[in-house]
Amino acid sequence: MFAEEEAALLLDAAPDAPELERLVRLRVAGEPLEHLLGWAEFAGLRIAVGPGVFVPRRRSELLVRLALERLEHRAYDPGRPVAVLDLCCGSGALGAGVAAGLTLAGWLPREFELHAADLDPVAAGFARRNLAPFGGHVSIGDLFAPLPAGLRGRADVILANAPYVPSGAVPLMPPEARDHEPLTALDGGADGLGLHRRIAAATGEWLAPGGALIIEVSRGQVGAALGFLGAVGHRGTVEEDEDLDALAIVAA
Repeated sequence: MFAEEEAALLLDAAPDAPELERLVRLRVAGEPLEHLLGWAEFAGLRIAVGPGVFVPRRRSELLVRLALERLEHRAYDPGRPVAVLDLCCGSGALGAGVAAGLTLAGWLPREFELHAADLDPVAAGFARRNLAPFGGHVSIGDLFAPLPAGLRGRADVILANAPYVPSGAVPLMPPEARDHEPLTALDGGADGLGLHRRIAAATGEWLAPGGALIIEVSRGQVGAALGFLGAVGHRGTVEEDEDLDALAIVAA
């Protein structure tokens, strides 16, 4: 974002000169713009965020688009609600983006279940706020552990923007991220794929027949990701969006 655009947003956010001065001072010190505004633009929505919460990246809009494409081909069954799960949900941006997309496409208010989970209570609080308009349910806990048992075997799409930065690379990230976003939302372990392996190993129990797991990784992690997905019986397809500089894997 250009400085002129940032300045305009801060001007709009500040009710008076002292508040504007405070916001500018914090921004110059490295506070993420989105934390100061209280929202991040994502998939045509304003996603509520704040200090201590991961800011959704525009590149992750690819996961939303891929989820909507999968759901377009899911035959409507009045006896089985469409079910979407947003793992490592952070602010709930992915789930909100999918729900908003289904609404625009005329799918809602058909029967629809939106579930999200995150280990961080602060993130879960923001996710509840962002998913409330869509009737979303947010659980606090480790990956699938806190989810309702009744969701097992019924998820049409599982979205997982789990942290995938290798531990050794976290100190090299921009200060807006490394100093102001929770480490648990950034650090993916030695090779960045620790959580992805755990998600892949358990996903089969939660997907509905014909369902898909959609994960975000870096280009250098594709080979490893396809390898461990294949090892647990999933066939992965690599999807890219050059405009967003984004890469995702759809595994079924």
